Amino acid sequence: MSTFENNDNDRERSRDIPLPSGDGNPGQQPVRQEPPAAGFPGNGGERFGEREWSGTWGENPAMPPPSDIDPILDEGELDGASGGGEMGFFDHLEELRWRIIKALIALAGTSLVCAIFMKELIEDVLLGPAKRLNPPLKLQNFEPMGQITLAIQVALISGLILAIPFIIWQFWGFIKPGLYERERKNVSAIAMGTILCFLVGVAFAYFVMIPTSLGFAASVTWGPIQNNFSISAYFSFILGFILSCGVVFEMPMLSYALSRFGVVTPQFLRKYWRHALVIILIAAAIITPTPDPFNQLLLAAPLYGLYELSIIVARLAYKQRTVAAEEYAEEFDEGGRLR
Repeated sequence: MSTFENNDNDRERSRDIPLPSGDGNPGQQPVRQEPPAAGFPGNGGERFGEREWSGTWGENPAMPPPSDIDPILDEGELDGASGGGEMGFFDHLEELRWRIIKALIALAGTSLVCAIFMKELIEDVLLGPAKRLNPPLKLQNFEPMGQITLAIQVALISGLILAIPFIIWQFWGFIKPGLYERERKNVSAIAMGTILCFLVGVAFAYFVMIPTSLGFAASVTWGPIQNNFSISAYFSFILGFILSCGVVFEMPMLSYALSRFGVVTPQFLRKYWRHALVIILIAAAIITPTPDPFNQLLLAAPLYGLYELSIIVARLAYKQRTVAAEEYAEEFDEGGRLR
């Protein structure tokens, strides 16, 4: 018998419901009542134009007793309302929206701080590597509105560099609800590790790579040609180099995430280490603004060290993934039901 025939039979049986004695119907004559719309248990009122169920719950075997959960909610909202802590699709969108808003507010705030302390930022921080060279670099502005445009550029990019740790924290905060309870305990440590890797990359670029690269660039001269660099090109080099190194130094955390989700394995990373070394050398040649092999190797060496560290981190993440899969297999069967 089809599902439609079962529903029709249940509807016909539900029309004749005997009333108990003492309610003004001593002959126990059946009273015809309208069944409720599917999925709308009675609460004594009208809803969306459908008449509510006016009989006694439990007398009709085709209709289950009402649930404590509002049936209007969709599946994702039912999960969230059931106390299981799960979020629906629109809840995730709302959470993502607020995370993005907070990140933009942080970016605006850090950019404003950089704009307020623009003089100290430019003279003491950004021009510091150029001043410490012997002889100091000569920087020039070649555009009428160049310094105003430069100030805006410096405020935005410097604000982005300062806001990235908070943006990373917001990212992991958005990922956290989708993890298991035992995994959520490690989110704070992972977020701090991601922020630490970025800050180490920024420090390495500012204190190691930038001085050596500028020193090499200033030492190359041909005849009477003077190395008077454009101020806009200099600041683009400084800020771009800092941001690039900070992102590249996220390699161990990226390896952890990919291994945790089963995209890569530590065996895969170990097997193709030669290919990774070639890619690292190419990336170092692209990131390094000077063509000399010294600066290229100066950047490639720590990058390969990060690759070896990524293998260790991937091994740890892969072990955690295996343990989680075994615990899941013990709790649930192949159909996803509790054992």
